[in-house]
Parts: sequence; structure tokens; C-alpha cells
Amino acid sequence: MIIFYDANCPLCQVAMQHLKRSDIEQKITLEDLNADDFSRRFPTVNQHQAMNILQAQTSSGQMIYGLDVTYQAWRSVGKYPWLKIIRLPVIRFFADSVYRVFAKYRHHISRFLMPNSVCSSGQCSNKAKGEK
Repeated sequence: MIIFYDANCPLCQVAMQHLKRSDIEQKITLEDLNADDFSRRFPTVNQHQAMNILQAQTSSGQMIYGLDVTYQAWRSVGKYPWLKIIRLPVIRFFADSVYRVFAKYRHHISRFLMPNSVCSSGQCSNKAKGEK
């Protein structure tokens, strides 16, 4: 599975690195949507749309989106089996609605939850107090 994500989002970066650490069988490839050569390497992925909703390409070439990516990714590494609950019909609707709000405001939410994080070029780090 190839996951296309915004590495300049601190929360997204932390989540993807946590996922990658759990991927002991190397089933997942992470691709930063902000990479200079992204459009050249992945011409079929609409970069603008991918910035609005998490996208992944399965090993069969199928594109999946949003929380389907999250569920499938964690399932593929054998972690958090309880996440299947977010794909149940009634819960799916509400979970996807909350996800869309998160996706839209992920940078604002990241700044609120991780005020010392600075991200650029796919690298996130904590800045020292007083540093701008």
C-alpha cells in the first residue's frame, strides 16, 4: 500500500511515523504530497484532492480514501483491530463526517495540540521555547 499524505502536518507526520514503525513487514510506503517530484512520480494522483482527504493505493492498484486508508493501513500491519468499528454502516457516516472536519482543519488542530511543532519539507520537529 502506498499512502499519500501531508508530511507538513505535524499530527499527520506523527501518525504516519507511528504506522511505519509498526510496519515490520514493510507493507506500506509513505509518500509526501509536498515532495517536489510528487506530480511527476504519481501523475494519476490529484495532489490537490489528496491534500483534502487521505489517499492510498492498494497493492492491486485500487485507490482508497479517508478513514478507509486508516483502517486498511492498521489492518495490514496487524494493529488496532478495533478500528473496524469505524467502518460499520451507522458509525461510518459519523466517523467520516468527523474525519472530513479534521482533514480540513488538520493544520489548525496540529498547531493547537502541538504548538511547538514546526514542519517543512516533510520534516516535523519541536521548536525551542521562544523560537519563532
